[in-house]
Amino acid sequence: MGVLLLKPEEIQDLVSMKEAIDAVELGYKGGSEFPVINAPRRRVHSPEGVRISNFPGGIQGMGVIGSATRAELVEQHGTNQSYAYREHPVHALHDSRTGHLICILIGEPVEKTLGYTSVVALRTAATSGVGFRYLVRKDAETAGLFGAGGQACNQLLALLVERPGIKHVKVYSRTPANREAFAEKYADLFGVEITPVTAPEEAIRGVDALLCATNTNVELFDGDLLEPGQHVTGIIGGNAQLVEGGFLKKARREIDDRTVERADLIVCNLRENIISEKQGDLYMPIEAGLIKIEDIFELGELPLGICKGRTSIDQITYHKNNAGTAASELAVAMLAYENAKKLGRGTEIDLIDPDQLAKTYAK
Repeated sequence: MGVLLLKPEEIQDLVSMKEAIDAVELGYKGGSEFPVINAPRRRVHSPEGVRISNFPGGIQGMGVIGSATRAELVEQHGTNQSYAYREHPVHALHDSRTGHLICILIGEPVEKTLGYTSVVALRTAATSGVGFRYLVRKDAETAGLFGAGGQACNQLLALLVERPGIKHVKVYSRTPANREAFAEKYADLFGVEITPVTAPEEAIRGVDALLCATNTNVELFDGDLLEPGQHVTGIIGGNAQLVEGGFLKKARREIDDRTVERADLIVCNLRENIISEKQGDLYMPIEAGLIKIEDIFELGELPLGICKGRTSIDQITYHKNNAGTAASELAVAMLAYENAKKLGRGTEIDLIDPDQLAKTYAK
């Protein structure tokens, strides 16, 4: 039985942002139609701070089911979280109709025009892209961006794919050199005007979409600054194990309670993750009685029409891209596998059929 092995260097130029957004949408849509095919990620930590994240699930529309595993050494520095080491992720792709293992993909599939910028940058941005598709005003022309790293450029690319009318972006980072370098590099690459700004409120004022792409552990801005018609996307999920293991004193946050209170529509990737990981941005407002979990829609309910998305130009919409799941992990990995096969990449591994193996070694 042939299994394709794909190594990190073989998957660096295979997937576009548009392809990834379409595939991730299909993954979350299928998970809403048939919930048991997608599950929350599960994380465990060693005392030294090594974290393993597991993502079980599948995308029936792509014929894949399986899991992804990621390992990283997590460090906390005041209000920021960093990673001293990150290992290549491993994706095990199985045929969702037969169960056969079809591919072992080692490495990080990346957006082919950007190359490697940051871990999970492509699948995270593609997931945000699904939210942009349904929640950002169709006539959007301006955006505010918190963050100036690899996540930020992928988030911005996803927005530009879904809203090509964006003409001006304001970027804020606490480090002036970072925001200035980001503006110079990506204004040319993306063909939009990018202005570095010196304060959070400047990034928010007068924009149509607000993207948060930082490594913060604390709230980025005051939700009272938000204006009618704006869309907010946040990507920090946090997880209970960081607090329970003594790595943090309280759950990570980037979005404050006031934003939650003011939002006319809140969407997350998977409600179950809010509870299983006690994710601060939504779990804490729920605990405080500001919102109910039943008031929060899931991403897969947008393409199904269960959630209508933006229905007014004045609505404040909020997508909490609250955790990766197999709906995004395997969607991007499956695209990389399919495109690699077309190009003849990878190494075929012959594995003996498990039934035959059992018969051969039966006593």
